[in-house]
Amino acid sequence: MSDLDIKDLRKRMDGAIASLKTEFSGLRTGRATANLVEPIDVDAYGSKMPMNQVGTVSVPEPRMITISVWDKGLVGAVEKAIREAGLGINPVVDGQSVRVPIPPLTEERRAELAKVAAKYAEQAKVAIRNVRREGMEAVKKADGGEDEQKKLSEDVQKLTDEYVKKVDEALSVKEGEIMQV
Repeated sequence: MSDLDIKDLRKRMDGAIASLKTEFSGLRTGRATANLVEPIDVDAYGSKMPMNQVGTVSVPEPRMITISVWDKGLVGAVEKAIREAGLGINPVVDGQSVRVPIPPLTEERRAELAKVAAKYAEQAKVAIRNVRREGMEAVKKADGGEDEQKKLSEDVQKLTDEYVKKVDEALSVKEGEIMQV
């Protein structure tokens, strides 16, 4: 029974890490990445569609994203969606494609993005601690002697420490990407 609990806790903590990485992928660094525009929804055919369902997103050079729109009638909608996404980037229509030049980040903007990344990391740590708390409550309710409960609570704490360390490492990598000139 205790083995199943640890596996479940690990799975839920993995979910917190995956969520953190998704949040990080949307943060802008000095380099162009398709992840920057893919989550943007475009008004197309009377509904909202993700960017990668209305065109091909590519990164031909480090500071440029291009979207080759499949339907010529959606080029304006793609441009409008990117402008309204609040990313601080200005798309340029070029025939049936939209070019998105990525301007270099200012030092002030880099510091702001690093703070946002730290906030995302803290949210992930809170989620991991919540899983830990639930695990500890399950340990207290578990049948077994005091020694068994102590061992299980140590296992839960080791797991928590391992995942908090993973969050710190991911934050360190992301801050390095943001601060890279």
